[in-house]
Order: sequence, then C-alpha cells, then structure tokens
Amino acid sequence: MKKNNPIGIFDSGVGGSSIWQEIHKHLPHEHTIYLADSKNAPYGNKSAEEITALSIKNTQKLLDFGAKLIVVACNTATTNAIATLRQNYNIPIIGIEPAIKPAALKTISKSIGILATKGTLSSALFSATAREFTKDISVVEIIGEGLVPLIEEGNLDGPEIISLLKKHTKPMLEANIDYLVLGCSHYPYIIPQLRKILPENVTIIDSGEAVARQTRTVLQSLDLLREENTQPKLQFYTNSKTDTLKFLLKKYSANIVVEYCDF
Repeated sequence: MKKNNPIGIFDSGVGGSSIWQEIHKHLPHEHTIYLADSKNAPYGNKSAEEITALSIKNTQKLLDFGAKLIVVACNTATTNAIATLRQNYNIPIIGIEPAIKPAALKTISKSIGILATKGTLSSALFSATAREFTKDISVVEIIGEGLVPLIEEGNLDGPEIISLLKKHTKPMLEANIDYLVLGCSHYPYIIPQLRKILPENVTIIDSGEAVARQTRTVLQSLDLLREENTQPKLQFYTNSKTDTLKFLLKKYSANIVVEYCDF
C-alpha cells in the first residue's frame, strides 16, 4: 500500500460527507475519494443481506480507485456489514457507530435519546453496544423516519423536516433526556434545526470527530500518512444528482471535484 494513495469513504448517500469534513479537517494533506450511493438510499429500511451486498459493492469500487484505507461513513452499513468487509478484504476498514458510550457516561438525568435508522437500531452490533453501556440508564430509541430522503434532496430547514424533528424528539423530551446521540451520518446536517427544538441542557453527540481521529491513528500506526503537503485530490462520486453534494460542500467548492459515476 502506498502512502500517496487516497482514503476511500462511502455512505448510503450524501450524509457521510459530514464524516469526510472531519477527516479532511484532521488530515488536510490526504487524497480522498468519496462514494455517495444515493440511488440506493436510504440503507436503513433494507435487510442486512442487502446492506452487506451494497457495502461490498462500494468497497470494491473504492479498491478499484486504489484506496489505502476505507471508512464506512454509514452507521447502518457499519453495524450490519463491517464484520463481513473485514473478513473479505485485507485493508484497514474503519466504521462508524452511534456514540452511545460517551452519552451514557456523561448523562446526569440518566436518560439519553438515540436518533437513528431502523437498520442501525435493529442490528446486533448496536444492541450489544447499547447493552454494555446503558445498564442503569433510560434509552429512548427513535427511528428517524423520513429524514434521510429530505436531506438527500438538500432540504435541511423546510417545514417538513422541522415537523418530523419535533415529532421524533417529543418522546425524548418527555423522558427528560440530556444527551441526544445521532446515529446516522446524514443527521449532523440538521443539528442547527435540532438546536432550535431541544432545550439548552440537551447535548448533541455525533461520531465524526472520533472517526477522523481513529483514521489518523490507524494510518500513523501503519506508516501510511501522506508525507507531501501539496494540494490533495478531493474527489466525490455520486450515482444520483450531484446538486446536493455540491450544496453541502459549497465552502470547499474551489478544491473539490463532484462527478456522476454509475456504481
């Protein structure tokens, strides 16, 4: 594996670009290739077998691009498919899981909320993690039904999404949560709307920074950090419309390339 090869990142759509932003912030000299599998979004409503097959397809595509490490920037794909990916591919693979542990350790009200997809909440990996860290804590698990399709359209603050967020957070507020764990990489894009709805004492946690730190640690341990500090190639491919990715990443527009690719 060559140090100059790119970090490969995939998600069920545009949401994992929130993870890409953290990786790029922590590793600004690394080449990256991002795959948005938007034509198959959302993964959360699919069977474990379908999610695994899609994850294998995406991983193979990133390997074809020469990825030196792969980040599964999708909670649903991680919780359902990462064990299979690690068994089948001899390459470092980093996943993303809902940050249950820090929320469980820090909660004062002993009540936390988890907003995630059905595919994540019903997975064996999620259940095992939740059991391990939330023995004496009330956990309100809510499926974020309808959120991913709206975010895929770039609809981050319309009346439809506000209405859904109020509906999804109502049971959490009734349970007096003080931490809200975001269990989908699409959801960081709606944190501004969540902050307007939730009381000030509720802390929102997502996994982006932790994934970026782990990516750096793994590359460092394998001596795979890119040594050149020249401008990196930042490539994004989607098998759907390019508009939403361009919109979400507009502050990087001078440096990134967003293209359609059928995969």
